[in-house]
Amino acid sequence: MIRFKPGAPRGVRPRLLSRVRSLAVPTAWGAVAVVYRLTCPLAQDDAIGARLVSSAVLCTAGTGIVLHIRRRMLREVRHARRIAEAAQSVLLRPPPPRVDGLAVAAVHLSADRGARIGGDLYEVTATEHGVRAVIGDVRGHGLGAVRTGAAVLGSFREAAHDEPDLAGVLRRLERALDRHLREQAHGERDIGDGATPAAEEFVTVLLLEILPDGEVRALNCGHPWPYVLTGAGAEPLAVAEPLPPLGPFPLPGELPTTACGRLLPGDTLVLHTDGAEEARDAEGRFFPLRGVLAEAARECPQTPQAVLRTVLAALLRHTAGPPKDDVALLILRNERCSPSAHQSHGVPRSATADR
Repeated sequence: MIRFKPGAPRGVRPRLLSRVRSLAVPTAWGAVAVVYRLTCPLAQDDAIGARLVSSAVLCTAGTGIVLHIRRRMLREVRHARRIAEAAQSVLLRPPPPRVDGLAVAAVHLSADRGARIGGDLYEVTATEHGVRAVIGDVRGHGLGAVRTGAAVLGSFREAAHDEPDLAGVLRRLERALDRHLREQAHGERDIGDGATPAAEEFVTVLLLEILPDGEVRALNCGHPWPYVLTGAGAEPLAVAEPLPPLGPFPLPGELPTTACGRLLPGDTLVLHTDGAEEARDAEGRFFPLRGVLAEAARECPQTPQAVLRTVLAALLRHTAGPPKDDVALLILRNERCSPSAHQSHGVPRSATADR
């Protein structure tokens, strides 16, 4: 009889009982085979018929053991997959449908089979400084890119609320990435790996800030500029030269934000990673993202979900299957009814004045 000490940690008894139950079926099948071999007269008979019966009994017992093990392994795989999906959803969690008057939709397509996340990252949150959003792309994909993206995202989720301006947020992201890369390089040295991929790691990042009156400010570190969808089509949010990506070089001493005009009621911002524009078809042609967005801008209703479905359908038709690189899309539509936003129609959308 199994006895448990009173001081045994919680969870020991359920785990032990589960292991005992898991061994019960194969033990029973094995016992059947052993008892038959030792006690049944047919098992001792050398006649061809007796041998066939003995073989059938032993094969049945073996098959029962294999099927039990297979079922248990499938249950463990499903359980591990559920845990992995839960962890991935926490890291790259789906945004809420509305954030401070903005309708939101997002999607991520991972280049790694069986993974829901990869090297792309995004987040949008309402703060006392306005709605702030980030989208980024880590060099490469796989588990290493996921860890780097987690470091950047975790820093943004705190800095977006703490820092009064975008420059402070970006510097926090840079420090978080530097710490992560130092730890990664130290781990590589500990295991004796001569290569130092951490020294070559970088992340492109776009930070956006949308104020209550629709004014948009941005800091761009090597990331593609978003598109603004209006009834007329799709235009780049800005044309300013971006800063270098985070990682290889330190940020400059001054970080002037780019003024991008106003996001008027009914306008839509489409943030994307380069995997969307660089997806190729069988003949090597790039995906015409701007053209697809222009068509989506003329469709009704122009909800973020509708734009997302249009882009994804066109992208999967273009690539004839899952893309070869990670793709992330974050769509924000201004559904605020602000008179001040209507009065600002004359403000250029892609102004690049430094602040």
